[in-house]
Amino acid sequence: MLYIVLLVGSVLMIDALVGEKGLLAMLQARQQYRSLAGSLAEVRSENARLREQARRLREDPAAVEDLARRELGLIKPGEKLFIVKDVAPKDPR
Repeated sequence: MLYIVLLVGSVLMIDALVGEKGLLAMLQARQQYRSLAGSLAEVRSENARLREQARRLREDPAAVEDLARRELGLIKPGEKLFIVKDVAPKDPR
């Protein structure tokens, strides 16, 4: 009888540690939760930044102009565009 009680107790202990809802599964789930929570925070931050950028582009003509100049390389009529290329220094030999 003692051996049966010890066997059942051992099986229950092992199941509590490594079973489907055991300690190891719970620890792994917590780690996954923390990782996903961090990812969610990053995505929310990026979403807020993009919303602000979209709002500025809808409401501020200067923001549209700035974006057109930076991204598309557009210039206003009458402006002159100068392209300065970096030249590698000549070898002093």
